[in-house]
This record gives sequence, structure tokens and C-alpha cells, in this order.
Amino acid sequence: MSTLHSKSDAPLWQKYKHGHHWRSQSEEFDGIKLGFWLFLATEILLFGGIFCAYAIFRAMYPGAWLEGSQSLDWRWGSINTVILLLSSYTAATAVFCAQTDRQKRLQLNLIITIICGGIFVAIKFLFEYTPKWSGYFFVLDPSFASHAAELTGNKAFFGLFQEVAGYGGKRPGELFGYPFATDPNIGLWWGIYYSGTALHALHVLVGMALLARVLVKSFKQTYGPTYYTGVEIAALYWHLVDLIWIFLFPMLYLIH
Repeated sequence: MSTLHSKSDAPLWQKYKHGHHWRSQSEEFDGIKLGFWLFLATEILLFGGIFCAYAIFRAMYPGAWLEGSQSLDWRWGSINTVILLLSSYTAATAVFCAQTDRQKRLQLNLIITIICGGIFVAIKFLFEYTPKWSGYFFVLDPSFASHAAELTGNKAFFGLFQEVAGYGGKRPGELFGYPFATDPNIGLWWGIYYSGTALHALHVLVGMALLARVLVKSFKQTYGPTYYTGVEIAALYWHLVDLIWIFLFPMLYLIH
């Protein structure tokens, strides 16, 4: 394993020593990066199965795909797209800041990236999953006002969520219970929707954890011009998260 040795008051990135099984630090960096690219390839294969299922079922049941996509708000998808694009920029900037020993800017860009990830997940669960699954709208949801006449009076979480009659039930497979559906295969659409977006949201959370780890270590000046492997690896993972969403967004939100 690679270690950090303390011999002076120099920052940790200057004291970094490559693993004994590597001939040089640059060789270690190239090996780690190649290994991570191979891991990212397996992640693409994972989502590739969902993309293939999407294409097959869309060809088989176009009516279900049309009806299901009309239940999605492209504006939330667009907002989340902009958020992830911004976060990819700040993640790339964090790598540059590590390479140029700009420690404060490195930390700032990592924080912004993590916050963007948190906003993405919050929008997904508060404004998209919750009302579709249960019929309960978050009171700060801009579309909540348009359903004021359809409220059942049921509330949850200290009144932060209020139920709209007949809106919920947009769930996958046999769990589907939306009363106004017209296509019998609509449950397949929601199965693909939740599989793809929930798995992606899980990757966002994992990416946030990786970036948080890098952020904590950055306060000890672990990363700098001669050692920034951790920052680059975390940023690569985050770019994958962004790339996958670039495919999911038009497939799910814009097909109608």
C-alpha cells in the first residue's frame, strides 16, 4: 500500500511516496487510473442493461412509453441536468486546483460539487418520486398550487407533504395503482424509470461520499501538484454520473 511519510513541516502531498511495487510515482498514477477506467467500463455495462431493456420495451409497448413520459416534468429534468453539468465543471476545476496547489479553491469546488449532488437527489426524491409514488406533494413544489382543489386533507411529516386525490400510484410492475391509466403495460415504463433513475441516484450518493472523503483529506493538504490521484479518481467517477444522466434525461423526459 502507498503511504505518506512525515519528515518535515512540508505539506503531505510533497511527502507522498509511491508504493514499493511501483517503479515510480507516475507509473503508480497511470496504473491506478487505468484500473479505474476499467471499473467505469463495468459501470457502463451495468446501465447498458437498463438502456437495452428501455429500447426493447419501448418498441414493444410505445403507448405505455408515451403515456408514462407525459407524467414526467421536463423542467425538473432540465434543472437537474444543469446542476450536474455545473457540478462536473467544479469537479474538473477541483482537479486543476490540486495540480496547481490552490488549496482553498480546491476545497471550494469540492464543496460546490457535493452541494450540487445533494440538490439533485433532493429534487429527485421530493419533487419527483414522492408525489408519483404516494400522491403526497411537498408543499414547496411549484406545481403543488395547481392541485389545490384536489387535496384530500391528508398530511404527512408535520404538514410538509399533502396528498392530492388520484395522483399517486405511479409505481412499477404489480405495485402500479394509478387510477387513470389507459395502457395496461404502463407498469413496465415505471419499472424502467425507477430502475434507471434510482440506480443513478445511488451513484450520485456514492460520488458525493467519494468527494467528501477527498474534501476531508484536502484540509490536511494531502493533494498537490505532485500527488492528486484521489481528486482525479473521484472526479472521473463524478463525470460518469453526469454522462449517464445525459443519456437518461432525453430517454425518459423528452421522448414525447
